[in-house]
Amino acid sequence: MPAVVPLAVAAPVEGLARSIQLSVAPVFLLAGVSGLLGVFTTRLARIIERARTLQDQAQDAAIATSRQVRRELQVQKQRMALVMRAIQCCTVTVLLVALVVAVVFVSAVARLNLALMVVPLFVAAMAFLMAAVVLFLLEIQLAAEQLRRRF
Repeated sequence: MPAVVPLAVAAPVEGLARSIQLSVAPVFLLAGVSGLLGVFTTRLARIIERARTLQDQAQDAAIATSRQVRRELQVQKQRMALVMRAIQCCTVTVLLVALVVAVVFVSAVARLNLALMVVPLFVAAMAFLMAAVVLFLLEIQLAAEQLRRRF
């Protein structure tokens, strides 16, 4: 025969379980954004390596070639700035989503209605995520344009 759990004990446990469920849902968003951050940092590392290679070439190159290398370095600088801003936007997104998780959890456990805080935080997180993706798209377009100039 199963043990009978008093209602007074079961209700807080169920409330806690529900609050954990509500708080965990945005964590999947955190996993996706962390994947984006991985892509952005890999891109940034490749841009930096290319810029270092170009700097070495500029030191050894003739004047005419040096101008071309400097132009390409300028594009690498623009690409790096775009990726850095995308990383910043993604980082803010992670912080905002983590704040959403914390507020939702506190709201459920303390039985407070903090929806007026959750909604703007989540909308802001999505706005920063969209900005990061747009910046990444701009960087990719710049890289593609640079490649088209070579051929």
